[in-house]
Amino acid sequence: MVSIITLLLAHIQVLNNQIKYLLFFIAKNIPLKSKQHYDCYSPKYNKLKVDNLPILNTPIKKKNFKILLNEYFISNGKVLKPVIHRGKNTVPTSISCPCCDAPSDYIYDNTGGRGQFLCKVCNTHFNKNNYASLHFDFCCPHCGKPLSTKKERKHFIIHRCRNPKCSFYLNNLNSLSKEDLKEFESNPERFKLHYIYREFKIDFFKVDLHSLPHNASSLAFRKFSPHIMGLCLTYLVNCGMSTRAVSRVMREVHGVKISHTQIASYATTASYCIKPFVDSFDYKPTNYLAADETYTKVKGSKRYVWFIMDAIKKSILGYRSSDSRDVGPCILAMRMAFDKFKSFPGKALKFVADGFPAYLLARQQFALNKMDFDVTQVIGLTNEDEVSKEYRWLKQIIERLNRTFKFSYKITNRLWL
Repeated sequence: MVSIITLLLAHIQVLNNQIKYLLFFIAKNIPLKSKQHYDCYSPKYNKLKVDNLPILNTPIKKKNFKILLNEYFISNGKVLKPVIHRGKNTVPTSISCPCCDAPSDYIYDNTGGRGQFLCKVCNTHFNKNNYASLHFDFCCPHCGKPLSTKKERKHFIIHRCRNPKCSFYLNNLNSLSKEDLKEFESNPERFKLHYIYREFKIDFFKVDLHSLPHNASSLAFRKFSPHIMGLCLTYLVNCGMSTRAVSRVMREVHGVKISHTQIASYATTASYCIKPFVDSFDYKPTNYLAADETYTKVKGSKRYVWFIMDAIKKSILGYRSSDSRDVGPCILAMRMAFDKFKSFPGKALKFVADGFPAYLLARQQFALNKMDFDVTQVIGLTNEDEVSKEYRWLKQIIERLNRTFKFSYKITNRLWL
């Protein structure tokens, strides 16, 4: 018996030495992946990130050419003569300086008919197509060069920095691995290396959040009484029954023949009447908010539902239903949630969402409206970083809400939302 134990101990020591050798070999020849080599930190995934706000190039201040001509006469003792146009390319009489409103008599054709002009009064270069409107120019915050329009979407315009010497572009290009660099040379459209900015064409902060839909009906009962409506809603909402099951119960238990479409109409009407009270209720929210979006079907078409939830009190502060998964309904849902605060907490707010970039774009728009806060993104299903370990519980709460909503909404035959 002693010899068997001795042999087992010796075998364990041999295995222990082999494990140590293998661990030493792995540590020496197979380095562990560092955080910057994770796929989510690769420049290939820059499309999911939101760049900083651009620099606004303020327009030139308006001047009066008459005052400038008077100042020239006082300082030089002579009158500034108009331009004597020579050659075929004359300045049209409709052209005037956008800076001082000087007429065409004081404007040079600076490029021989190619579109650039020079004002003799204020020495301003301008173009009749691009500069006359004096619009704001967006400039890259990294290199200071003006941004050019890349694409126009439904709700925003994408501006892009095309400077090949921009520090933002060069840093992203240098951070590419050899495999990504080869892929970038063959398929550059898969990478986002240049700085971009999205200029929204709609002011989502002026949209009315509490207006009722155009098809909202009244509680004018013709065939049935309010008591029948109360029974239908009790079975439908409290008991979680479908509209057809409620119709069958009303016929077999109460002897009332009512169609399932009428029950659905009662539910829709009741929701329209309750909505103002739910939206204006004083929830007294905490500073821990969780946000998420999910999809469902309404009458056969896909719809997206956005929820902003108080993770401590389990109350839904903001919600929105939309047919697209973009930043517009996200901003409206966040506005509805933030309106519940008597004083906006600002940086003290713990706003947790997933890795969808719409929340970062929405935060950027709120920052422009002097409501700055931080968005904490919990990415993935496992806690691979300290942020996920700390805020995973907030993400799980909103995910449970989505599952509960889908389970309770499915039995309604998805007639309303």
